[in-house]
Amino acid sequence: MTPHATRIATMSGTLMIQGTSSDSGKSTIVGALCRLGARAGQRVAPFKPQNMSLNSAVTIDGGEIGRAQAWQALAAGLAPEIDMNPVLLKPNSDIGAQVIVHGHARGNFDARAYHGYKPIAMQAVLESFERLRAKADIVFVEGAGSPAEVNLREGDIANMGFAEAVNCPVVLVADIDRGGVFAQILGTLACLSDNERARVKAVIINKFRGDVALLKPGIDWLQTCTGKPVLGVVPFVPNLWIDAEDMLPAASRRVATGDEVLRVVVPALPRISNHTDFDPLRAHRQVDLRFVRAGEPLPGADLVVLPGSKSVQRDLAWLRENGWESYLHRHLRYGGKLIGVCGGMQMLGRELRDPHGIESDVACERGLGLLDFVTTLEPRKQLANVEGTLRVGDNVPVRGYEIHMGATVGPALARAAIQLRDGNALRDEGALSEDGQILATYLHGLFDSPDASAALLRWAGLRDVERIDHDARRLASIDKLADAVAANVDIDALWRLIE
Repeated sequence: MTPHATRIATMSGTLMIQGTSSDSGKSTIVGALCRLGARAGQRVAPFKPQNMSLNSAVTIDGGEIGRAQAWQALAAGLAPEIDMNPVLLKPNSDIGAQVIVHGHARGNFDARAYHGYKPIAMQAVLESFERLRAKADIVFVEGAGSPAEVNLREGDIANMGFAEAVNCPVVLVADIDRGGVFAQILGTLACLSDNERARVKAVIINKFRGDVALLKPGIDWLQTCTGKPVLGVVPFVPNLWIDAEDMLPAASRRVATGDEVLRVVVPALPRISNHTDFDPLRAHRQVDLRFVRAGEPLPGADLVVLPGSKSVQRDLAWLRENGWESYLHRHLRYGGKLIGVCGGMQMLGRELRDPHGIESDVACERGLGLLDFVTTLEPRKQLANVEGTLRVGDNVPVRGYEIHMGATVGPALARAAIQLRDGNALRDEGALSEDGQILATYLHGLFDSPDASAALLRWAGLRDVERIDHDARRLASIDKLADAVAANVDIDALWRLIE
C-alpha cells in the first residue's frame, strides 16, 4: 500500500471540486480522486448535484444520470446509481430543457420556470447526498460550469449553493491549456462573496504542457496574491478514452492509421445525444470517423450513422436543410451502409408523431421513409440496461442501454436487428432492411462490446477487423489519469482538506 493509500484509509468527509469554467477538468479530477480512493480500499463515491448534458447513462436502479458520473462510479469501483447525479438537465432548445430528478423526467422547463423549481430540486439534491454520504467514507463532489456565474447565484444548487448547504471545502480547478489561467483564477475568486471565497481552500492547475519549472514564478505570485495554495499542476494527458460530459470532440475528424480503412460519417446534430456511442470508433485505428457540422461538405462514406437526438423533429429538419436527405439516398444507391441509433432510428421511418407535444408543437412530421415504420412519442421514457444477440454476422453478443420516449411500430420491425433477453424471455428489437443495407436500433452503446463492434464493422465493409476492447481501454485511461494526479498533486494536503 502506498503512503497516499495509508493516509486516505483514515479519511471521512466531503470535498467539492469546482472549476473556473466549463471543461476545466472537474470531471477528470473527481474521477481520478475516486480511483485513488478505491485503490486504497476506501469507500468513495462521486456526486454531481446538477448536471447539464445530453450524454446520459442508465443506472443500476433504473434511472438516468450524466455519463460522467457513470464513469466516475466505475473509477470508484461502484455501479452507477441515481443518487450520484440527482438533477440532470437535458437541453431540448436554446432556452429549455427536460428536467430529470432522481433518474426520471419531471417535464420540460424553460429557464424561468426551472428557476422557480430550484427549491424542489435542491431538496432532491440534499436527499441524494445524505443517502450517498451514509454509504461512503468520502464523497467527491463535482460542480457545474463555474461558481463565477453571478447571474445564477440566487437559488444555486450546482456550486457554492450546495457547498454552503452541506458545509464542505472547495478546491478550484483551472484549465491552463486555454490560456489566461491566472486571470481565470483571480477573476473567479473576485466574483465570489467573502464566505464563498473563504470556502475555496486550494487551487489545482490542469492540462499543462511544457516545463512546469517555467510556471513557478506565476504560481508563487498567485499564492501570494490570493492566499490560496496551489496543490499541483496536472499535465495534459493525451489519449484518454473516457466518456465526455457533453461536448463533441474538438477535432471533428479522427483519421485512421491502419492499412485498411473504413470511412464512417456522423452528422453533428444540434441536439445530438449520447455521442459517446462513437468513442469506440474514434479509438479504432482502422476507422476514419468524421462528425460533419452545419455547412461542411458531405464526404463519401462506407458507413453513415444517424445518432441519437434530444429533439428529433428539429434535428430531422436540420438534416434536410443541410442536404442530408438526398445524400443518404445517393449513399444507399451506391451500396453504402446506414445505421440509425435511437432518435436516428426514428428519423428513418415514415412518420414521427408527437401528439402530446413532448418535443415539438408539430403533431406529425414526415420521416426519411427509408424503413416502413412509424414512431409515436409518449410521455413515459424507456430506461433499461439490456443485452442480447446482434442479427448481423454470426449472431454475436451485444449489450447496451435504452433511453427513449418513442414507441415504434410497423412491418419493418418484423426483420429485427437484435434479439434481446428480458429475464427468461426474448424480444426482437430494431430493424434490418431487406437488402441488408440499413440497421435501426434503440440501443445505445452498440459499439462498446468488442464482438458486436467487430461484426458491425465487417457488415459495413471492413474485411480484416482488429478487435478492440473499449471497456478495458476506458479502465486503463482512468488508471492513467489517476497516476498523473497522484504524481503531480500534493495528495496529503488534499486529504487534510477533507479532514
